[in-house]
Amino acid sequence: MIGGVPGRPPATRFDLTPPEVAAVVGDEPAYRARQVWAGLHAGREPEEMTELPAALRDRLATDLPAALRLEHESTSDGGDTDKWLWRLSDGAAVETVLMRYPDRATVCVSTQAGCAMACSFCATGQAGFTRHLTTGEIVEQVVRARRSALPRRLSNVVFMGMGEPLANYGPVWAAVERLHHELGLSARHLTVSTVGLVPGIRRLTSETLPVNLAVSLHAANDTLRDELVPINRRYPLADLLAACRDYVTAKGRRLSFEWALIDGVNDRPADADELAGVAIPLAAHVNLIPLNPTPGYLVRGPSPAAVRAFRDRLRGLGVNATVRRNRGADIDAACGQLAARAAARP
Repeated sequence: MIGGVPGRPPATRFDLTPPEVAAVVGDEPAYRARQVWAGLHAGREPEEMTELPAALRDRLATDLPAALRLEHESTSDGGDTDKWLWRLSDGAAVETVLMRYPDRATVCVSTQAGCAMACSFCATGQAGFTRHLTTGEIVEQVVRARRSALPRRLSNVVFMGMGEPLANYGPVWAAVERLHHELGLSARHLTVSTVGLVPGIRRLTSETLPVNLAVSLHAANDTLRDELVPINRRYPLADLLAACRDYVTAKGRRLSFEWALIDGVNDRPADADELAGVAIPLAAHVNLIPLNPTPGYLVRGPSPAAVRAFRDRLRGLGVNATVRRNRGADIDAACGQLAARAAARP
């Protein structure tokens, strides 16, 4: 078994570097370590690597443990949406969602167990923060999803699951680099979301890989955003929008604003006007997401007609706005819902 650092979960197979994998492989020829590294990132279990000697396969099954143990799997949308609840080595729970399309697939991964951002309408935020995920725990979600997506190509990874990615910056960015270098995913197909951690956006601006940035905005004035997204009190809209502007200028990538539509809260014509006022100068795309209700925040999303009216008002003002299909509502596919339901079981 691979050793760990006191106070942290033990390192698992995707936490290792190539030299560390070589050390686990031991006295075998050097090419064996390269075979193991490639096989793991292709989603193969050690026992499936039949190009390796049987004794080495047996040893790797013990010495290269997986990070994720499947606790629950749900399928919806005629098999097009899968949600997995994983149990980690220390008992923490995280979720991954795979969304299949005719010729491709997208995976939404978690970066923390729980979340400290305390957004009022979010099931993960209501549950509180447990711990950061390691790079290996993040990468393994993608590797498993890519295998499950076959024969479709896993084309996109979005860091929009449980947790605030920019609050776990080091492991998240290491995962981005691993996905780009080892899984061959283009930076333009990797999207990092944030509720508005300005220092993290500034760090992203300095990185070499131009990933997509998605900001969970939800309100375009400080009064309402302070209520919905408490971190806004530390990084108000003026600071956030300035950081977004600098990111777009430096990277040349399209910015996205995520807007969870909440009935009677942020779905009024005035809200659309305010949103347009911040989106248009940044040429930002707006993703409208009708709210999935959670036990701790029983306000619902607007009616389909009200959602269309909000979208049409934005478009009429010149905003590129789309409504995200609410996939997986029947399997608790919104962020944190499945983990919250599992935690509530006796």
